[in-house]
Amino acid sequence: MNILLYPSYFPSISHFIAIAKSNLVTFEIEDNFQKQTNRNRMYIYSPNGIQLLNIPVKHSKEAHQKTKDVRIETAFNWQKQHFKSLEAAYRTSPFFEYFEDEFYPIFEKKHEFLLDLNYKTMEIASKCLQLDFDYNETEEYFTEVPNKIDYRNLVNGKKDYTVITPYKQVFDDKHGFLNNLSILDLLCNEGRYALEYLKNQTL
Repeated sequence: MNILLYPSYFPSISHFIAIAKSNLVTFEIEDNFQKQTNRNRMYIYSPNGIQLLNIPVKHSKEAHQKTKDVRIETAFNWQKQHFKSLEAAYRTSPFFEYFEDEFYPIFEKKHEFLLDLNYKTMEIASKCLQLDFDYNETEEYFTEVPNKIDYRNLVNGKKDYTVITPYKQVFDDKHGFLNNLSILDLLCNEGRYALEYLKNQTL
């Protein structure tokens, strides 16, 4: 199965369900950047329920800026804030300490381009999952792609209707099960069982 996906910031679980079931992943890099999508945000399970972590980006004067050209805004210490939020959310989870050293460099190193950061977060998550996959990149943008399964809509959380099997989450006694959060939620709660979990889900 060949699939088409957007690289995004520690992507949703649905992204990795698609990757786990694919033979080849093609990453869409010729798209125009759209605000309020998971290109620069992820959702985690905080002590107060669902929490959005957003990467600030530099605004462009161009009407349409390609995602691959989007630069990260470095005037804000968003990395420190994001890592503190992850600690508050997952410090007591079964596997946070196990993966912490893998996650942490993302919140230390300064990346100039959003795309480079997104690729790095996906690389880290894949390593933690022990999920190897082959990928290539688009060279031109097409609205319809006949020879691939188009999962580009998964980057828009509002249009991602994936419903996944509940698993144990840190604060589910307070807020219940929260569906399809960042892959970090699955990793911190399921650890070495996460890849098997992904393979057993459907999109």
